[in-house]
Amino acid sequence: MRVEIISVGDELLIGQTVNTNASWMGQQLLNMGVVVDWVTIVGDSHERLKLAMTTAASRADVVIITGGLGPTHDDITKAVVADYFGARFVVNEEVLERVRERFRKRGLQMAKVNEGQALVPENAEIIVNELGTAPGMVFRTTEKLFYVMPGVPGEMKAMMMDAVLPQLKTRLSGSAVRVKNLMTTGVPESALFERLDNLDEIQKYAKVAFLPNLLGVKIRILAKGNDDADATENLRRAEMLLRDKIGGEIFTDHDISLEETVAALLVERGETIAVAESCTGGMIANRLTNIPGSSRFFDRSIVAYSNSAKMQLLQVPAGLIDAYGAVSFQVAQAMAAGARTMAQTDYGLSVTGIAGPGGGTAAKPVGLVFIGYADENETVSEKWTFADDRIGNKQRATQAALNLLRKKIMTRKL
Repeated sequence: MRVEIISVGDELLIGQTVNTNASWMGQQLLNMGVVVDWVTIVGDSHERLKLAMTTAASRADVVIITGGLGPTHDDITKAVVADYFGARFVVNEEVLERVRERFRKRGLQMAKVNEGQALVPENAEIIVNELGTAPGMVFRTTEKLFYVMPGVPGEMKAMMMDAVLPQLKTRLSGSAVRVKNLMTTGVPESALFERLDNLDEIQKYAKVAFLPNLLGVKIRILAKGNDDADATENLRRAEMLLRDKIGGEIFTDHDISLEETVAALLVERGETIAVAESCTGGMIANRLTNIPGSSRFFDRSIVAYSNSAKMQLLQVPAGLIDAYGAVSFQVAQAMAAGARTMAQTDYGLSVTGIAGPGGGTAAKPVGLVFIGYADENETVSEKWTFADDRIGNKQRATQAALNLLRKKIMTRKL
């Protein structure tokens, strides 16, 4: 099944609105085993939208259109669709009553222009809009299927889940798709690629894609097969080969964050953590306490930004700071140990660094970060050098600290 999404609206072309609708639809279709082949963005132009529909019909089996169904002058999608299918408009009394009832419930006077929402092409099947006034529409030809939905995300999502996806599911046969995402952090995309060595061996079973961002690399495995069992087996074989080579860098294969992964490990083991932060300014604590039930594993965070705060609140010896500087292996370790000792937790974690854009030197440049870790058996630290971006450095340092904690938890015996 070849699918094309057409997103309508000038605001998408000029960058005023991000096309999250297409991303969400693509993910839902992929979860069902359908890979979107094309996404087209077109402005509020009758001629260009009609051309986009003609192009889509020439190459796709299913065309999904969103946007431009409102009651104002720039909402041109319904008129274009009617023109494309050579249909006249008729009043749909059920839609009209729904629009009126929606305004009555809200205690509002309905503007005359909203009655136009009940005008629909005569050959359209209606998708009820439970959340708004513009109905969705379905057009069927001998070989093609067109869905037309509002661009309002909530309204579109409800129609997709209630009508579009169930209908498309009945058309699937003879093939299956399975997808899994392996989440990594702390290792660049190029290094992961080199460690995989012979990617052709893996891609005999599945297509592998590297999706890097500021905090890590998502490795997407997409496997196809003649049926569910065949696709699932191809996915299993590809994943096994990947894990053989980079398994230690994968922190989850579920749709959860690194902090959720760490939290689950701590809860499972009944262990606790205390954090000492300098350059990250409480960002680690924020991420961990965003998780519901964080009181089960999170004891405290101490934001010790100044040297005096490090000495007073974490008992970092003044001699260490004098000898090595606040941004150093030694001070990071002392901060982690101090946090753990004060809180009497299983783990202590710390970050100290130069976030920038100023404050760096030749010996200690902007982006230099030391991460400390302490438990009852060891106290260690890691050195990282990031970039010149202050916020990016804080985010990367936080991610690196959480990943160090994750790795230590997984290798520590209960």
